[in-house]
Amino acid sequence: MWFNYVLESAILANVLAQIIKVPLRLITKKEWRPTLVLSTGGMPSSHSAFVAALATAVAFVNGIDSTAFAISFCFAAVVIYDAMGIRRHAGQHAKMLNQLLDDLMKTGNLSVFQDETYQKRFKELLGHEPLETFCGTLFGIFVAVIYGIIAGVI
Repeated sequence: MWFNYVLESAILANVLAQIIKVPLRLITKKEWRPTLVLSTGGMPSSHSAFVAALATAVAFVNGIDSTAFAISFCFAAVVIYDAMGIRRHAGQHAKMLNQLLDDLMKTGNLSVFQDETYQKRFKELLGHEPLETFCGTLFGIFVAVIYGIIAGVI
């Protein structure tokens, strides 16, 4: 039987974080959106959960003084920063562009915007708020620890 605690912890954290987005959205916003399982953004950050579980599992297997942990920690820091920085801002830009298109369409005879090229809506949920990345990070650590205990690695 193939077993790789580090890889399996990371994948499990990612999958579970994606799955719990649906009931969390239902509870917090009273909105049923099963498509969130395959979407980016939202609570918790599955990217953060993925890399936090990876780094946590590497710490348990190789120790926090290992090169492997240093690499996984730095990788996690970059991914988490990107999730709440660049990707979040790209989502805010998309939201603003979508609003601009709506406003332009409502305010007058702007026939250029009738062209299909200008009808494309941008995906607004790309990145994460800091709380979403924080929760994703904690979730990933939790999954790696629990899975490590169950698997007998820890």
